[in-house]
Amino acid sequence: MYYSSGNYEAFARPKKPEGIEHKSAYFIGTGLAALSAGCFLVRDAQMPGKNIHFFERDPIAGGACDGWNYPEIGYVMRGGREMDNHFEVMWDLFRSIPSIETDGVSVLDEYYWLNKEDPNYSLCRVTEHQGQNAHTDGKFNLSDKASRQLTKLIFTPDEDLEEKRITDVLDDEVLGSDFWTYWRTMFAFYNCNSALEMKRYMQRFIHHIDGLPDLRALRFTKYNQYESMILPMVRYLEAHGVQFHFNTQVMNVDFDIHDDIKIAKRIELYTAGQKDYLDLTEDDYLFITNGSNVENSSIGGQDQVCEYHKEIRPGGSFDLWRKIAEKDSSFGHPEKFYGNPEECNWMGVTVNTLDGKILPYIKNICQRDPLSGKVVTGGIVTARDSGWLLSWTINRQPQFHSQPKDQCLVWLYGLYTDRPGDYIKKKMRDCTGKEICMEWLYHLGVPTDQIEQLAANSAKTIPVMMPFASAYFMPRTAGDRPEVVPDGAVNFAFIGNFAEVPRDTVFTTEYSIRTAMVAVYTLMNVDRGVPEVWGSIYDIRDLLKAAVSMRDGRPLTDMKLGFKEKIALSKLLSAIKGTDIEKLLKEYGVI
Repeated sequence: MYYSSGNYEAFARPKKPEGIEHKSAYFIGTGLAALSAGCFLVRDAQMPGKNIHFFERDPIAGGACDGWNYPEIGYVMRGGREMDNHFEVMWDLFRSIPSIETDGVSVLDEYYWLNKEDPNYSLCRVTEHQGQNAHTDGKFNLSDKASRQLTKLIFTPDEDLEEKRITDVLDDEVLGSDFWTYWRTMFAFYNCNSALEMKRYMQRFIHHIDGLPDLRALRFTKYNQYESMILPMVRYLEAHGVQFHFNTQVMNVDFDIHDDIKIAKRIELYTAGQKDYLDLTEDDYLFITNGSNVENSSIGGQDQVCEYHKEIRPGGSFDLWRKIAEKDSSFGHPEKFYGNPEECNWMGVTVNTLDGKILPYIKNICQRDPLSGKVVTGGIVTARDSGWLLSWTINRQPQFHSQPKDQCLVWLYGLYTDRPGDYIKKKMRDCTGKEICMEWLYHLGVPTDQIEQLAANSAKTIPVMMPFASAYFMPRTAGDRPEVVPDGAVNFAFIGNFAEVPRDTVFTTEYSIRTAMVAVYTLMNVDRGVPEVWGSIYDIRDLLKAAVSMRDGRPLTDMKLGFKEKIALSKLLSAIKGTDIEKLLKEYGVI
């Protein structure tokens, strides 16, 4: 496996790997990474679909990329996915997945057309004082000291940030700024989370720093992530004869490990109340989704509190990873990610408006018609004075094909589930759906004498507790996440956001799909390059633009400098006078 860039390899079709007809593939889980790997096996490795099997403990595919109308519960979205134009591997995949809505076009085609015709941007990113626009006005409000801290973080070597928390490298100069309000709520970072992961994010998306305040860098699917992303892949795979085994749980994997060679030999299955085993040969390839950020999720209801399951469950994805990791040190250290749910839990909540009574308050903030079918909030709106740190978003409506046209689905989440609310004086995790809706309506600006009635009669609210929602961001060191294909692995790979690939950022669709491509191309010896992570961190133009954007457009020459620094700057400006360097610095507002 090797990395490539440019369209020479991006448009090429690889030759069929030798002997692929006699190989088989088995998947643990049907999340985004697993389904993507199945698609790459079919498209690029050209493995016969009948040789590909998915084992899924649930009755449907999708993993964390869900979106479902549960009978007697209602519409539930545990989260959403924000996408970027430089998700190189993701768009490489979806250009080949047929749309399930429009004949003759791909998922990428319809996604591209939608976001071109209806570009995303926010008209109100932050509120305070019960729904009042906080008028952050697209500013980061970072001091010179804060800018220097962030710049230092961006260029600190990974190994120097291992096991460090964000608070170990940033202080209140950054953590008290509007920049941090935007950042932490968009990506769901706790202050105590990994400084290394934050550094990776800043490097990965340096080209979008200027789009952070109004979210114009983001793109969204038309419907919920299950219907827009997962279902087209499932249909594609089924059309090629791929076999799905639902309600089937993988309990353990046996390996033969000797002389630095590692071979997956047997899968322990549990289905229909019966234990079974599947023996593997070196021509049977196993793709393991190790861990899940929606593990232990529990769904509440309009009048029901979510259960909070802190301990990993037998047979769950973390439990399986724990059993596997005990067999070899190269298989990672899952306890680093599931060991402290108090530092990574949050709640995702779906509010289904039942009539038009709440919509005017929404429109007052986002300044758009929620039922127009076009961009509504343009990303999350954060109530920065919320005790729960509530953020909410409304994507294009309808979000489900089955959704009534006069109803609106809102997704909101709270990072601080252990703190009392501002209107509902209870911890978020102790609240029913109705009570969470009441808290949201309070921060929406609804008069307090109308809040309870609207929450009870004009909305149906379904909360979901996710103990490990941000587990990807727990402080870690090299080796805590296993390599996609560990050294010596013959017939297996780890895929998903708890496997390790260089430079990319976890908690993204791109990361999941990238691990899938790396796994398939490595194990099947596909002779085509995996697209390199977009290299904006190496582009001087993006670095200059980001440096000025972090200072809200102020040139770097306006920074407060000491006497020696001023002399050095004067000499530098004199040396570049009349050169292309001076022109470049002026073009990007640096001087």
